[in-house]
Amino acid sequence: MIRSGSRGSEGASRPVDLPQAFEKPMRELTRKLWLHYPIVRRVYAAYKRVVERRRGRVGAGRFERRLAAGPPWKIVIGAFGAFDKGWIPSDIEYLDLLKPADWEQHFQPGSIDALLAEHVWEHLSAEEGIAAAKTCFKYLKPGGYLRVAVPDGLFPDPDYIKWVRLGGLGPEADTHWVLYTYRSFRNVFESAGFRVVLCEYWDEKGEFHTTEWDPADGMIRRSRRFDGRNRHNQLKFTSLMLDARK
Repeated sequence: MIRSGSRGSEGASRPVDLPQAFEKPMRELTRKLWLHYPIVRRVYAAYKRVVERRRGRVGAGRFERRLAAGPPWKIVIGAFGAFDKGWIPSDIEYLDLLKPADWEQHFQPGSIDALLAEHVWEHLSAEEGIAAAKTCFKYLKPGGYLRVAVPDGLFPDPDYIKWVRLGGLGPEADTHWVLYTYRSFRNVFESAGFRVVLCEYWDEKGEFHTTEWDPADGMIRRSRRFDGRNRHNQLKFTSLMLDARK
């Protein structure tokens, strides 16, 4: 760890963690660049298109090889390269929640052990979200589950809402269709036949609720425990998170 020493009033050296000291100003600089320089957003969009094309070519074959190894099948929906050991990443180019043929090609109904989707459902319309939930229900085993997280529409910080709302300031917010609350999101999965357990969410009174959940059952990085922005007992970024069990 890199540290610099500064002399206190009594001549004692007080170490400062440079990465931590620079984290906030760097995050603020990144935010200003994103907000005020459209070229930054265009470069990001172009980069994302290149990554998606490559991911579609390379990822499909890798996905099929992982499935060929046999169950248990624990699938990350919309992984974009983020997944933990024991999980099989997938992406929209070859496993689209809204294309039944993609699922029919790879799975039999009732064959998947677990599904994980972090910040995917907000990119679907309300109707598409229900259809996607029904697809997941169809292909999960009895007793299987879907762990899912989206931006929380009741997060009490206005800056958070500006970042994640429909057409908001955050990356990819221009493709957000729905800003869910715990009630509306729970209804999506209950309407598909799931039993729902809320894991993390804000309520209408501005109170945060959380239950103990095991990251081995599906890691949600934008959460109370695992988002690096949450420090010193201050919640800067959390997700509305639930488990939907068949």
